[in-house]
Amino acid sequence: MILPIYIYGQPVLRKVTDDITPDYPELEKLIADMWETLAQSEGIGLAAPQVGLPIRLSVIDLRPLAEDYPEYKDFQQVYINPHIVEKDEAHTASSEEGCLSLPAIHEKVVRPTRIRVKWQDEQFVQHDEWVEGYLARVMQHEFDHLDGHMFIDHISPLRKQLIKSKLKALTQGRYHCNYKTKPVRK
Repeated sequence: MILPIYIYGQPVLRKVTDDITPDYPELEKLIADMWETLAQSEGIGLAAPQVGLPIRLSVIDLRPLAEDYPEYKDFQQVYINPHIVEKDEAHTASSEEGCLSLPAIHEKVVRPTRIRVKWQDEQFVQHDEWVEGYLARVMQHEFDHLDGHMFIDHISPLRKQLIKSKLKALTQGRYHCNYKTKPVRK
């Protein structure tokens, strides 16, 4: 089932999420619904707060980027209870980011190019790994959602001031996108 994507201004997008256990209700169905929602919205990552749930769950599908990043031609992963435990701040890169919860807003964001992440897969098997490159950027973007942050929190105050009217329009429901959304209700 395609779920509505929560738009900037929704309180759940600013909440720190909770870890889940294997007995989380209908977890398999939720994951399937998140995959379907991500595919329909033509995104590459989706975090549970973006579908209204304050839990530590994210899905990342880099297969659409295979032309530019052949190493991701088969990359599709569920991340349960992910936590970034270390960032290699010595190496950073700036790249433009967008977000399904911030339609039509794109800004350059500086992030570390290498991070250490602890997470569990769908079988709740624990993983602890260093991740580099584009996947590290996507993970940081998605896992920020799990800590109540969004990519616009990483831009300069000047840039944020310049997009203030666009952000206000989002909170007022004045936007257009080609996927199902849940705007802020006044």
